[in-house]
Amino acid sequence: MRNVYDVILAPVVTEKTTDQMESNTYTFIVAEAANKIEIGKAIEQLWDVTVEDVRTMRYAGKVKRAFLGRMARNNEKGRRPSFKKAVVQLSEGDYIELYEAG
Repeated sequence: MRNVYDVILAPVVTEKTTDQMESNTYTFIVAEAANKIEIGKAIEQLWDVTVEDVRTMRYAGKVKRAFLGRMARNNEKGRRPSFKKAVVQLSEGDYIELYEAG
């Protein structure tokens, strides 16, 4: 198994994911090659919690136009990187402190 810091890259903190935290559901950006078993074990090792379910989603990078407008050559387009997101359901009573409020 890879290092846990290579599997879990960053937490996703948005309004929707903050609401889901009340029901023990947390969202993370993970390595694209990581599978559900590795993600679950990495979460359990990092925060000493029990993982019940892991769901994963892949997002393709969007194509973006060049910023310079007329000065840019034709067909010069950039691309945002693709990424993989994991939604992790913890057992009842477990929680992860991602940030301190106040």
